[in-house]
Amino acid sequence: MVCAKKRRVWKKYTLFNPLAGCSGGLSPYDRGMTVDFLSYIPQSTGPMGISISYWIIIGVSMLVSFGVSGMLKRRFAEYSEIPMPITGAAAAELMLRQNGITDVKVISVPGHLTDHYDPTSKTVNLSEPVYHAASVAAIAVAAHECGHAVQHQQAYYWLGLRSKLVPLVGFSSNLMSILMSIGLALMFFSGSVFVLKIAIALFAVTTLFAFVTLPVEFDASRRALAWIDRSGLGARMEHEKAKNALFWAAMTYVVAALGSLAMLLYYISLVSGNRRE
Repeated sequence: MVCAKKRRVWKKYTLFNPLAGCSGGLSPYDRGMTVDFLSYIPQSTGPMGISISYWIIIGVSMLVSFGVSGMLKRRFAEYSEIPMPITGAAAAELMLRQNGITDVKVISVPGHLTDHYDPTSKTVNLSEPVYHAASVAAIAVAAHECGHAVQHQQAYYWLGLRSKLVPLVGFSSNLMSILMSIGLALMFFSGSVFVLKIAIALFAVTTLFAFVTLPVEFDASRRALAWIDRSGLGARMEHEKAKNALFWAAMTYVVAALGSLAMLLYYISLVSGNRRE
């Protein structure tokens, strides 16, 4: 997990976390197909007077998110019981050294799975259980965070793009909720969608950010597994177990990105439907 100004945590994630997601712009053709598809979802109101399609999207996203989260917790707990000869901190320092990185520090931070790499301070921040533990799970997490440090050293394109988007995402996130509430109220009471369009554009930025995050996280896991094999630790820690743990961690980002995209398309369909009426 990579952190840019804000801490990202391995296991703390929300359904539509703006600092975990992105979707790009849709072509007019794709947008039209999306609107047509969403038109088949019931548009009658449900609880609190909100469209049933909204509750369907929220419900499905929550179920999938809880399922992935539960699997991640089980895998981490299971692999935390498999002992290794070195701690997560030692593995992180070894991986950095073997990649020629000497200006990044490995430090311990409070919390459980609050692991992240901070490119601004050049620190690999490992949660206390990962920092001190000598287990398959601890080494897998530590190597993943060091994977971000290697990305930073090698100027990995997607990491650079993600970092450049952070200020824009922060700005969008601060305004999005307020403008979305105002925009929806104006649309339902006056038919005006101007403010809602602005809110949707801001939401699109956060959705784009979530998708840009995906290659960053998957690539960091790929680098971690490659180093584990080269270091000789792979034979002792059972490569497939480390791979499985990192896979489920990455899937939390996939769920967040797809959930954000689903909500973006829902809001686009609202504006499109209002225009047709």
